[in-house]
Amino acid sequence: MTDQQMIDEIHRLKNKKNAVILAHNYQIGPIQDIADYVGDSLGLSQVAASTSADIIIFCGVHFMAETASIISPNKKVLIPDTEAGCSLAASITADELKQWKSENPEAIVVSYVNTTAEVKALTDYCCTSSNAVKVVEAIPEGKDILFLPDRFLGSYVSAITGRDIKIWQGGCHVHEKIGEINFDDARAKHPKADFLIHPECGCSTSCLLKSTMYEACKNLKIFSTDGMLNYVKDAESKEFVVATEVGILHRMKKIKPASEFYPVSQDSVCEYMKMITVEKLYNSLLHDRYEVKVPEELAAKARLSIERMLEIT
Repeated sequence: MTDQQMIDEIHRLKNKKNAVILAHNYQIGPIQDIADYVGDSLGLSQVAASTSADIIIFCGVHFMAETASIISPNKKVLIPDTEAGCSLAASITADELKQWKSENPEAIVVSYVNTTAEVKALTDYCCTSSNAVKVVEAIPEGKDILFLPDRFLGSYVSAITGRDIKIWQGGCHVHEKIGEINFDDARAKHPKADFLIHPECGCSTSCLLKSTMYEACKNLKIFSTDGMLNYVKDAESKEFVVATEVGILHRMKKIKPASEFYPVSQDSVCEYMKMITVEKLYNSLLHDRYEVKVPEELAAKARLSIERMLEIT
């Protein structure tokens, strides 16, 4: 069967089974093109919950499918490849969080949504890269805060809010290896470009400092993936240098086909995101393969941390 035949079958099966296909911004182009919705992990789960679909197929990584199951307990959630994990979610376990909490019994736990269901269930407030600052600002001054698992996002939030936050030393292996950006070299290559930086990047806190202190860095912006896309949509600039996983460039080019987009590094590739293929999506839909189901007792605890976040944001 050719790719086009599989794509045609995917559309037929999706309609027959009343399924909705979600694709994260970092998925390969053909998967993004097939999907009903493309976006960031929490936003996709919320959109899927609002549909009348019986089946959610999440083209992303495992914790994202778990989040969809938490938010939509009455829908069947499938992931096309169970090996599609996340280095950031794997950087803290529930047992490690229990130990950290026992050492800080009065602290409020703020967990990035890029965590397992077990970790979310031990969390007071979930957050996303776009609302982490607002969540932390809503916690009363004087309260200890445990922020996990991403140390770069945690440092960025601490710098923005001025709060003294205890930060877990986890990280996304893709964003970590971007490292510090040589802006002199980058500007020499792309003098008219806007620079879009994800807060998970190791350079995010130093980029924040540069953007606030130096006039020459005013076209340097720090955004979540959806924040980047919204900025591109309305920006006057026709060139963009992007510091996040390269999959997002596909969607950016669809939004502004006449503009130029350059990754800070061609090596910013998440091998887990790229595990989902058209063939795996087709087989998942055909056979209802690889269901992700969070047990209801665990899901209820994890859901509470997400609902607290949504009340703030």
